[in-house]
Amino acid sequence: MASTWVGYSLLFWFYPLAWLAVLSVTQWQFIGTPKFIGLQNVFGVMQDKLFWQSMWNVCRFLMWYLPIVFISSMLFAAGLKKIKYGKSFIALSFLLANISSGVAYSIVFSKLFSEYGPVNQFLREWLGVSVPWFTNPDCAMLSIALIVTWKFVGYYGLILYSGMLAIPKDIYSAALLDKTGKFKQSWAITLPMMNAQIVMVVVLAMTVAFAIFTEPYLITGGGPLNSTTSPMVVMYEVAFQKMKPTWAATMSIIVAACSFLAIWIFRKLYEKNIEIV
Repeated sequence: MASTWVGYSLLFWFYPLAWLAVLSVTQWQFIGTPKFIGLQNVFGVMQDKLFWQSMWNVCRFLMWYLPIVFISSMLFAAGLKKIKYGKSFIALSFLLANISSGVAYSIVFSKLFSEYGPVNQFLREWLGVSVPWFTNPDCAMLSIALIVTWKFVGYYGLILYSGMLAIPKDIYSAALLDKTGKFKQSWAITLPMMNAQIVMVVVLAMTVAFAIFTEPYLITGGGPLNSTTSPMVVMYEVAFQKMKPTWAATMSIIVAACSFLAIWIFRKLYEKNIEIV
């Protein structure tokens, strides 16, 4: 059993990581033997404006995605807690989005939110407005964030729902005796007691932000004006269109380091060890 695990780790973890490290300090174009060039790839990537634009787009995506997906997931969890019958069916219905094909739903949403799609047609008929969901740089990232929220709201909602169920009811009973209102109960009891689940959801959301590829690549192509280009899209284009896999390897290391650093800082600031006595 141990030998199977060691073999799996060597094949699917350590070998790719070692090869990634080799590519980051060499020059190679899929053919021939890699040539050692030291830190030239790093210096080249540091001067790549599109790559750093994509890193800034990650921050822009998180500014939309985090509040939208967190509030939506909390509402889903709170609603699921209130429902008496059919919880499993509703939970599974929302989880279907999480296992749906990224290519399939990206195509569907690109049609729904297109300039003459059903969403804009509804808005024109009822409100007299038309929203440039994918053609305006300010709206495009919001549109991507809404689509990704649709994919993960059920998954994150179930994580938060498990946190809500773990809170003892006696605490709320004591709060009622002190005449504590519903809002204050949510702020002073529910959210602090769900710290582990909230941190987990935010960490997963940050991981998604750094790894997003399918939606911006298929729906907007990284546009308009590179406003939705993600690091994964840049790495794909650099590796397979510009034939620079060593640059892509270097970019992946930088993205992984930035992702790890952002998650580490967030956990240090917000993660707490809460014990229910």
